[in-house]
Amino acid sequence: MAEATTSEKTHDALRAAHLYYMQDLTMEAIASELNTSRSSVSRLLKAARETGLVEIQIKSPLDQATRSAAALHDRFGVVAHVVPVPDQISDIDRLERVALSAARTITPYVDSNMVVGVAWGATLSAVSRSLVPRATHNSVVVQLNGAANTRTTGIEYASEILRRFGAAYSAAVQQFPVPAFFDDPATKRALWRESSTKRVLELQASMDLVVFGVGSRDARVPSHVWSGGYLEKSDQLSLDRDGVVGDVATVFYREDGSSADIAMNARGTGPDLETIRRAPRRVCIVAGEAKVAGVRGALAAGLATDLILDEGTARALLAS
Repeated sequence: MAEATTSEKTHDALRAAHLYYMQDLTMEAIASELNTSRSSVSRLLKAARETGLVEIQIKSPLDQATRSAAALHDRFGVVAHVVPVPDQISDIDRLERVALSAARTITPYVDSNMVVGVAWGATLSAVSRSLVPRATHNSVVVQLNGAANTRTTGIEYASEILRRFGAAYSAAVQQFPVPAFFDDPATKRALWRESSTKRVLELQASMDLVVFGVGSRDARVPSHVWSGGYLEKSDQLSLDRDGVVGDVATVFYREDGSSADIAMNARGTGPDLETIRRAPRRVCIVAGEAKVAGVRGALAAGLATDLILDEGTARALLAS
């Protein structure tokens, strides 16, 4: 009975959406045709948008966001999606609005028989809460890096993000139950030789799509790697000495995009930058001007094919 009810609601939402968006009927006319109320039609249209039955795109050659996107493409060679956000908005609201737009933008990128790599962190957590469902077949969501530290296993935090991605896209989920950073690089090298670990590393090596944010110590909405107990004071001093400006999935890099000889990378569990670059589509999501240096480094490293960011950050990036 429950399945029939769900099917009927989907059918009604699809019919209402077709009448409204494709036949230009008013809500009153649709209500009459469906023998229901105007408020019910409004709910059906909302459901159609939220479940992915309807995708709305706005394309204008005149607005500032579109001009910024074109400028970012010309300068950095990325497909840019600039989210209009008022300058006076709070940093938390800025992140939520960018995350909502990102969640809707990436859904068409996901298809059957794909391996989707997902990083964990404040940005991806926000994105995961707004994903638009899209049924796929034989797809896998794989965790990019470990999440445990000396204070927590990190399993609950990272697995919830992965669970939401898996549920949204009807995909299997492959967790990576290792620390974010090993104490000793030799321990990492030994574990990386284990067959159970190699299976996850092989999945990462075959990723079709990677979705990630940029970690930054200076972010006003704290990056989870930098604020969640993952880095000791000695680690942060080491990053300073190596000129680090940001990280992607606990892999650190400099503003010129280089990552060689950064001591912390020998202990980190994220995929090396070359593994990320091999994925055909790589979506970087960022909110906040404090992350400009980190974004610039990620772009210099060639980590992103697509960049989703707010207007203020886009302006600051273009001005840098």
